[in-house]
Amino acid sequence: MLAVIYKEHLMTILHPVADLSLSHLTPGTASMQGANLSAVSEFILIGFSTFPHLQLVFFLLFLLMHLFTLLGNLLIMATIWRERSLHTPMYLFLCTLSISEILYTFTIIPRMLADLLPTVHSITFTVCASQMFFSFTFGFTHSFLLTVMGYDCYVAICHPLHYSVLMSPGSCACLVAWSWAGGSVMGMVATMAIFHHIFCGPNEVHHFACHVPPLLKLACGADVPRVAKGVGLVCITVLLGCCLLILLSYAFIVSTILRIPSAEGRHKAFSTCASHLTVVVVHYSFASVVYLRSKSPQSLEGDTLMGVTYTVLAPFLSPIIFSLRNKELKIAMRKTFLSTLYPEKM
Repeated sequence: MLAVIYKEHLMTILHPVADLSLSHLTPGTASMQGANLSAVSEFILIGFSTFPHLQLVFFLLFLLMHLFTLLGNLLIMATIWRERSLHTPMYLFLCTLSISEILYTFTIIPRMLADLLPTVHSITFTVCASQMFFSFTFGFTHSFLLTVMGYDCYVAICHPLHYSVLMSPGSCACLVAWSWAGGSVMGMVATMAIFHHIFCGPNEVHHFACHVPPLLKLACGADVPRVAKGVGLVCITVLLGCCLLILLSYAFIVSTILRIPSAEGRHKAFSTCASHLTVVVVHYSFASVVYLRSKSPQSLEGDTLMGVTYTVLAPFLSPIIFSLRNKELKIAMRKTFLSTLYPEKM
């Protein structure tokens, strides 16, 4: 229901913007570009066209990884819901993180799998804009939630006596709501910045999804380079801001842990946030490879493969890391799994 409301709101904004952008054309310009403007009512995604002999292998591999990602996150959510001992802020944030991860993968991977089959690889203007909006929304929500989880670890270790006050149910709800709101704003800003342009052809997108750089290569207008730099600067600034807040949280956490006298106490304190820190490293490592790597005219294969690491591999690793590195969650998941298989013994 939320996705339908978002999509309807997005379309009500995109249509008048598209009409406004057309009105800026002079009659001569409009007549010259009329054929191209009418032609680019859809895009063709050709991200995997450079790997024709590997498309079936990619399809099976990505399908299995996608299914594992969904099952892993659903199992985490079910475990947290069933186990009352996990009804704490940390696991509330983890459950919300799993939701954002499922929605993010649903936005991109099913379409990517369809394009790996021998079918028409076209995507309409509206669907492309919707995919960009939701991928930015859920992707940045994921980053904001990782930042919130870092703050939760900081409060738990550095200010344990004030934890119940600082991380009250109301505070947690506000942090989650602001994360989703921030992701939605980023999605709307990026989508509006890209799709207010006129796409005058060709309509081949050199990526497996509606990604910003390949789409802007198809856009017309003198301000396209400026918009590309602006969108990139905003995205990188927000991601780096989240990363710096997490690093600052862990600087205080490490400082507090080093003052704990016993080795057992230090190990217990660090293990509380080990899974979160590992996911943060994976998330920002893949994000930096995608967004900070140098671009070259012949980088189609590299862009496609690097995009896969962030879109498929990072969500695939996340539930594995949380399941294996978090001892409390691992025990609860084993208990939930056994109770489902052998209910009479539990």
